[in-house]
Amino acid sequence: MRRAGCQLDDRTKSRLLTTPSTSRRLVAVDVARCLALLGMVATHVLEARTADGDLAFGQALAGGRASALFAVLAGVSIGLVAARRTRSRDNSRARTSVALVVRAALVGAIGLLLAEVDSGIAIILTYYAVLFVLVLPFLGLSGRWLAGCAAAWVLVAPVLSHWLRPRLPERGFESPSWGQLVDDPMGLLAELTFSGYYPAVVWLAYLLVGLAVARLDLTARRTALALAGGGAALAVLATAASRALTAQPMVERALLADPPSTAATPEVLLDRIAQGLPGTTPTGGAWEWLLVVAPHSATPFDLVQTIGSALAVIGLALLAVGATSGAATRAVAIFFGAGTMTLTLYSLHVVCRAPGLLPDALRDSYQFHALLLLSIGALFAAVGRRGPLERIVASASRRVAGTSG
Repeated sequence: MRRAGCQLDDRTKSRLLTTPSTSRRLVAVDVARCLALLGMVATHVLEARTADGDLAFGQALAGGRASALFAVLAGVSIGLVAARRTRSRDNSRARTSVALVVRAALVGAIGLLLAEVDSGIAIILTYYAVLFVLVLPFLGLSGRWLAGCAAAWVLVAPVLSHWLRPRLPERGFESPSWGQLVDDPMGLLAELTFSGYYPAVVWLAYLLVGLAVARLDLTARRTALALAGGGAALAVLATAASRALTAQPMVERALLADPPSTAATPEVLLDRIAQGLPGTTPTGGAWEWLLVVAPHSATPFDLVQTIGSALAVIGLALLAVGATSGAATRAVAIFFGAGTMTLTLYSLHVVCRAPGLLPDALRDSYQFHALLLLSIGALFAAVGRRGPLERIVASASRRVAGTSG
């Protein structure tokens, strides 16, 4: 098949060669990725609080969960690509690792460039670059081992972070930038791994879960049901357990003694942090902070809750897309086409948030951002093309690693 003298890209070719059930699996992953992108946009654009001071619906729904879903799906994508290369002639672990390192370098460079845009957004891409490198030793593990590693990571990594962060350089609150790389590389490394908004060492749990999910039979309805039901149960249990523990008088006193901001009562404190923390908990001495479930707190309870919600979304996407066939599946793939080019569209969204580029009415409009990203994604999906940045990153990693996809 040719289009205006241009061949279909590798991703589209591979989809045409897969079975219908496998194709629906890939579309479902793209649907979930699109929802993650729209959720992240919501947290960037919509007000976190209502006029009455209550937590806004968009923040309550997507805060912390959208970016976690994005990270879990990154693990799923890496796992699916690694499995495809294992079945093909590109079966060298070394080649797969080299390709992922090149991808990490390019994604990290894009993230550092986006930090120069005064968007007010905590750019996630530079942290992703570190995550891609950290996940390399786990690529060859089975699903069972990956699940075990993820469970251990959820418990151990936040504790290690809480102990280590007071001993690290003081973090900044701007997105990691090229200037920071030049002027303070050790501080940048500490920020990317432990103290920043998306601490990669702790967030590795998300990629391990995603890799484990990729090892499952995602074409089976029972798998989708298990992910949806099990994920929802995890999220609910983690939230309930955290609230029960933080309601204990001893825990309340400890949290009030070491708050991120002045709060008169435990209720006020928990309401404030429900809007989210800056990627980490305070480290003034209160280990009880590891019991909270606030967005972007990177505690065990936050990790379990957001992992559970991510699994639920993936499971629901698999169920919804699995119920379609033929033209309906293609319609879903086109409508949620933004999920196939999230690197390009996330970058575009960041640029569109820069002051002065667009009228404030558009810059601050969620409807505008959502329609823009969905429209561009649908157009590219309809013609079977990758996003520009996806094409550049994939081509470079393929050339350096000597792989075919």
